[in-house]
Amino acid sequence: MLNIVLLEPEMPANTGNIGRTCVATGTRLHLIEPLGFRINDKMLKRAGLDYWEKLDVTIYDDYQDFLDKNSGAKIYMATTKSRQTYTDVNYEEDAYIMFGKESAGIPEEILLDNKETCVRIPMMPDERSLNLSNSVAVILYEALRQQGFPCLEEQGQLHRYMW
Repeated sequence: MLNIVLLEPEMPANTGNIGRTCVATGTRLHLIEPLGFRINDKMLKRAGLDYWEKLDVTIYDDYQDFLDKNSGAKIYMATTKSRQTYTDVNYEEDAYIMFGKESAGIPEEILLDNKETCVRIPMMPDERSLNLSNSVAVILYEALRQQGFPCLEEQGQLHRYMW
């Protein structure tokens, strides 16, 4: 099972959207405090709709707590500063894909400690970044694609008709 890690997320709507994506893809969500909102924030629940109760989510006191409780985890760091793109790596079945807070990303000290697993989403040179929930979806779906979309619905169904 893949894992999405949000390091100090600030916007409840982004986290809610990401939680919904995690439920839809059978992915675990890891939240590293401090959070920029309360976990019962109405914007978080609104963005996650009724999916939040189905979410496999773990909350950590800080980055070190996350590392201590997930020792040996292969962690890919999403950053605009990496030389390799998110399609240049092969994601393991139990990979962790970490994203930093909306205003600052992952601290450079952490990136330097993990430079071989840093990945970026290509974009125009003068743009700072994509929206956090969009970035999670882009990289998560690449990891799922590489794995053959395990356990996900093989064919979409129409509501009133048959294909």
